[in-house]
Amino acid sequence: MRTIALEGMQFYAFHGFYDEEQIIGNQYVIDIAIGIDFPEKLEDDLTKTINYETIYLLCKQVMVQPVRLLETLLDKISAKLKLHFKAIRTLSIKIRKLNPPLGGQVAAAVLEDNYDFTKICPSCGKNLSCYKSDSCWCFSLNLSEEQLSKIGDKFVGCLCPTCLEAAGRE
Repeated sequence: MRTIALEGMQFYAFHGFYDEEQIIGNQYVIDIAIGIDFPEKLEDDLTKTINYETIYLLCKQVMVQPVRLLETLLDKISAKLKLHFKAIRTLSIKIRKLNPPLGGQVAAAVLEDNYDFTKICPSCGKNLSCYKSDSCWCFSLNLSEEQLSKIGDKFVGCLCPTCLEAAGRE
């Protein structure tokens, strides 16, 4: 697994619990690290990796929508990245709100979270990513409740796309 990271992305945004913060705004710094498995032959093909420009643009989209809590901001960035990139194995997000208005000198308020979406397919043993949310690839297969129930009776845990599709046909 390799990690693609953007560190020190800077945004001026209008997040904050207090109304004044949403009027005045503040400086934010975001670090993102994404762990992915690369194909054996990358062949200098950007479509076989994660474009860090896209990471920046997705964060920028989230930062322009004011929220009250850093936790909400972090969750929105995570959801946006998972929706766009289907093969994330690990994800680390760190948000720093510089000079938060606390009535004293504070360099930054910081929130950080780390996610591990790596699972092992119980059918074939291959690694897979599972977000267990609507942004997960498995929701696009449109399996019936009956098919999902049969698969659940036979396997414990997430299946890779190939095995899930095959199990859905059984």
